Amino acid sequence: MDDVLKNTEIMLKLKDLNIKLVIDDFGTGYSSLSYLKKFPIDKLKIDKSFIDGITNNEEDKVIVKTIISMAHNLGFKVIAEGVETKNNLIF
Repeated sequence: MDDVLKNTEIMLKLKDLNIKLVIDDFGTGYSSLSYLKKFPIDKLKIDKSFIDGITNNEEDKVIVKTIISMAHNLGFKVIAEGVETKNNLIF
């Protein structure tokens, strides 16, 4: 991820082949808000650690709602890793 220019060129070539690009485990590790501006992605995949806490942790709930809202406003689809119950789906 150090060479943003080179990686962006590669990603654009993949998109030309109709391949969708996803940032996995968004909100943890090396995922960064700056990648949303730099890379031509299609979807964000919210890390399971946030989904696990949304039914009993207000901070996780706010983070997930914010990620979903931000992603939709930027035109991205959202995948929530670890949605296993109705409570996880509708919070």
